[in-house]
Amino acid sequence: QVQLVASGGGLVQAGGSLRLSCVVSRRTFLIAAMGWFRQAPGKEREFVAEIRWNGDTTYYADSVKGRFTISKDNAKNTMYLQMNNLKLEDTAVYYCAAKQGAQYVAWGQGTQVTVSS
Repeated sequence: QVQLVASGGGLVQAGGSLRLSCVVSRRTFLIAAMGWFRQAPGKEREFVAEIRWNGDTTYYADSVKGRFTISKDNAKNTMYLQMNNLKLEDTAVYYCAAKQGAQYVAWGQGTQVTVSS
């Protein structure tokens, strides 16, 4: 079973930046892609970004295009989410996840990102 540990959240002012990290361990050979999701209070979890584990193809939600960048370092089994020009509406718990085949099957514990005015 793939295990994920996310970190890097915190409190930042609007317009600021944060970088999230997600370390992957165990059975990484099963991973097809990695992604970031987020869940704001009172809202459903939503997709943020995805990157192929073998390759560099990326996908982004429209709400974060041009501001967030997903990347990875396979040698370190680590995925990142660089978040720039943060907005109040980016406040949420951010989760990293691993995809096997066409489904996300493993989730990290979540890291809180709070953007203040």
